[in-house]
Formats: sequence, structure tokens, C-alpha cells
Amino acid sequence: MHRWSLVAVLLCSGVLCAYVSRCQADGSHKMEVVKQWNLLNYNFPWDYPAASKEFYNPENVVATGLEVGYDRIFIATPRLFSGVPATVSSIPRGTNGDSPVLQAYPDWTHHRAATKEYNCSDIGLVSVYRLRIDSCNRLWALDAGVSRSLEDFEVTCPPKILVYDLHTDQVVRRIDFPPEVVRRESLYTNLIVDETTSRPENNCDDVFVYITDTVAPGIVVYDSGKDLTWRVSHPAMYPDPDFAESSILEHRFTLMDGIVGLAFDMEAGIVYFQPLATDRIFSVTTAALRAGPLPFGKDLPVKLVGRKSSQGIGLGASPRGGTIFYSPLSETAVASWNPRTNEHQILVQDQEKIQFAADLRTPDRDGTALYVLTSKFHRFFLKNLDANEFNTRILRIDGVAIPSGQLATQSHLRPTIPYDTLHGNAYYHPSVVLPVPYKPLPPGQSIALPPAATTSNPVSVFNSQNMPFGHHGLFTKQSTFGHSTILGQGKPSQPFFSLNNGEKSFPPSSIGSRPQYGASGAPIFVPKINQNFNDLNLLRYRKSVNATAVH
Repeated sequence: MHRWSLVAVLLCSGVLCAYVSRCQADGSHKMEVVKQWNLLNYNFPWDYPAASKEFYNPENVVATGLEVGYDRIFIATPRLFSGVPATVSSIPRGTNGDSPVLQAYPDWTHHRAATKEYNCSDIGLVSVYRLRIDSCNRLWALDAGVSRSLEDFEVTCPPKILVYDLHTDQVVRRIDFPPEVVRRESLYTNLIVDETTSRPENNCDDVFVYITDTVAPGIVVYDSGKDLTWRVSHPAMYPDPDFAESSILEHRFTLMDGIVGLAFDMEAGIVYFQPLATDRIFSVTTAALRAGPLPFGKDLPVKLVGRKSSQGIGLGASPRGGTIFYSPLSETAVASWNPRTNEHQILVQDQEKIQFAADLRTPDRDGTALYVLTSKFHRFFLKNLDANEFNTRILRIDGVAIPSGQLATQSHLRPTIPYDTLHGNAYYHPSVVLPVPYKPLPPGQSIALPPAATTSNPVSVFNSQNMPFGHHGLFTKQSTFGHSTILGQGKPSQPFFSLNNGEKSFPPSSIGSRPQYGASGAPIFVPKINQNFNDLNLLRYRKSVNATAVH
């Protein structure tokens, strides 16, 4: 393993100080290409209009979300443009070779939005950006409800979540969000299913879900046990105009996306997040998110974790150990940083294969593996795609994550096959029967009417007049945003986090322009960490104008 030291530049009392942080760049982490496609293709029924560009335009189908199950890999392809026939698909893990045909999940009846025959009350999907599987082997599909979000942004249906039982591929729960947590321009793009306080006897129906709203930046919190939902926000969730333009190799594109990347350290109870248009990673505790809607005038305790060399979208976290994974766009690399040990590693770097890492996953079902979905989104976005190249890849890096061990407590939900055979293309156990595209329907069930599911219409909760959230009820709506000028928090208990409340430019204008990271061996991540710095570290200041956000 080749090692070297990187000089990290931090701001200390108005003076540029330097300290040496150990960073490892190595060849010990092998990157496996699990699957790769030039263009994504589907197993269309014979009577579907696959020849119509309005229904299927392969140069408009972009993968943004990935989830790895026991026997299948699930892929989310949102309706960014017209011509996306199915928004959730799967491939069997036992397929060999590149470019397997995608199977619409669970079947084509759930994707009627592509043929414009969809009713919002139907059990079906409009546009899914991310997917997650819980420990009860259920797939949570977050449906943004927006069609052609990068064209005319048609709000086809309100956002919702469908929960699928992967043993039966049936919807077991539908969660419709109340209008109080949805804005006119809302785009729900990512989610975390927090099971840290879930009881086994409740079969994952008492989890918390944290959801990103990218265009109307905020986090929506859903308490599935009480069927309550609320919304919080913070300036750190908004895009930074200074980072509106991103570059990947010779390509440049402008996209002002707010909060989209999410990662969850379940041991520490910390949610990491990042907008696309920023070079920073932030964090907030699950305790703060679970505390309910913010009293009027109180700020969400968001902390600045550190700075990257460029923008990024995918974030991941090891189930144990506290390591976070990220992929700066300009570096075409995947790196890790552990806030507990301050160890930083460049895991893999590849200018061709790691272009726009849209999703990073560390599924407990796969031991120590980190999965990376790369999509060359920028080429789709700029309309200069080369259909002769591989444009979408599922990559796997082994030996970088620590499993939580949580699945051991759900032994009755585990498959009967040996788990250690499930990696890459090696899924050949003789007891496995791979799923087929079309399953026979039970007698009396119509294909046009999927089975009914438990429908949740969560109660929206707002707090007014600084009433404690612990007294549940329907409160009069006040501001649900976390904008505030109050800076009354003390020093953080862990010095490698700092609050980011009205952050000044970095560095202040008296120092000079922003330093450039990532070029010529400079660090690609600068953690906000120094035992001797005070809490402010010139990164916080009291706003001079009181502002109240009205939504």
C-alpha cells in the first residue's frame, strides 16, 4: 500500500494554518464491475409501445438509485425526462455478463404512468430516485410523483412511499404525505430507514424515515409507528451558487440541487447530508430530527463535518465503525473518512468507471462490501451521450464496511441459502430459484387491480408558541423551517464537528479566494477538526437581519 501525507489547510483565528493528516491511497481495494450497460433496456410486454420515443427513449433513462437484496439488485430510474418506461426495476443476481435486461418491479401494472393511464389513487409508481431495504426484507420505494423533472417538472401525483414485501412482491403499506410537508416545487429524492429503536415484534412498522426534499430543501421525518410526519430545514440544505457548475473530466454542467446525499451512522445516531451544489458535508443527530417540528425561532442543530475537493451526490456510511464514503465528482474516485479516527483513504480511482457516483450502498446483506452506482448523468444531461460506451455501472468494493449484525436478530426473515455465496455474479446455489418476469396470479385476482395495501395518511405535526412537541396533537401551523438567528448552543461534545449557522464565506474576504483542493496531490477532503480551535473558528456569526421564513 502506497502512503503519503496530505497537507490540509484550515482556518484558525484568521490565520491560515496547516496540519498534516494521514491519507492512504492504495491498490489493496479491488473494484469489481458487477454489471454495466451502454443503455438500459427492459423486458417489455409484447403489446407495449416500445418503439415510441415518448414511451421509451433509452438515452433518457438514467439510473440514480441502487439497492442490493438477497437474490436481486434493484435500480431506480426516475422520470427526469420523457421516455422512461419503468421507474423501479430489478435484475437477478445470478445473471452472467453485461447489460442484463431490466425487469419492471414488481410488474408492469405498477408503471402505468409511462402510458399516461395512471390514477394517483392506484397502487403504482411515478418517479423513484432512491430505494431502501429494511431488515424485515421489505423494499421502501420513495415516489417523488414528479414527471420530467429536468424538462417541464410536471407534478403528476403527490409524493408517497410504497413498501413491498420482497417475499411476495406485494405492497404491504402505502404512505401518502400530507400537504403540510409538501411544497409546490418539492422533489423527494432520498431516504433513510432508521431501525435503531425498532422492536422485532413490530416487523419494521415502527421505524423512523428521513426523506430529502431537494428542490424545496428540507428533511421530512416520518414516524411510522405513530403515523406522524413533520418537516425541518436549514440553510445548509440549500445549494451554494458558488458551486452551481460541476465538472467531470472535460464536461461541465450547471445544476442547482439542494440536499440529496444521505448517509446514516446508526451507532452514533448521526445523519450526514450534502446538497449537490456544495463542497461541504454536514450532519445532524437523529435525536434532533426525531424531536418534532422546531419551535418558532429555534434553529436545527446542523454541524459542519468538512470540505471536499468538489461537489458530490452519493454518500454512504459503514453500518458500524463510523466510516463515511463519498465521491467528489471532479476526482472520479471513491474515498472514505472516519470522524472518530480521522483516517482518510482514497479507496479507488478510475476516470472511466467512476463518473458521477449517484448512490453508495453498504447493505448488511453483503458483509463488508460497498456498492457504487455510476451513471454518467452529466452526459445524459448535456445530451452528448455516446451510446457505444458503457454509461451505467454497478461497482463493488469489498472489505471497507463493517456489518451491523442486525440481521442476526431477524433470523426468521433470512433466506435458507448460505449468505456468503451472495456477491458479484456468484449466485449459483442450487436451492435458489431465480425470479421470472411474470408470475402467475392467484385465482380471482385481476392484473389491472393490484392487491390492496395498508394505506397510511400520516398526521402532519406542527409546533406553535414554543409548545413542547411531547404533547402530541394537531398544532396550529407556524413556520416549519429551521431558519433562525439564535446561536445559543454551546461547544459540541465532539470537537470534529462545528455548527454551521449562517456560515461566512471560506475563507473571509480578508484572507483571499477559496483554496483549491484535489489538484496536484492536494487533499480531496478537509475535515473540520482541531482540538485547539474554539467553537466558532470564524465559521459562525450572528446574522445582522432577523428573517422569518414563511411557508
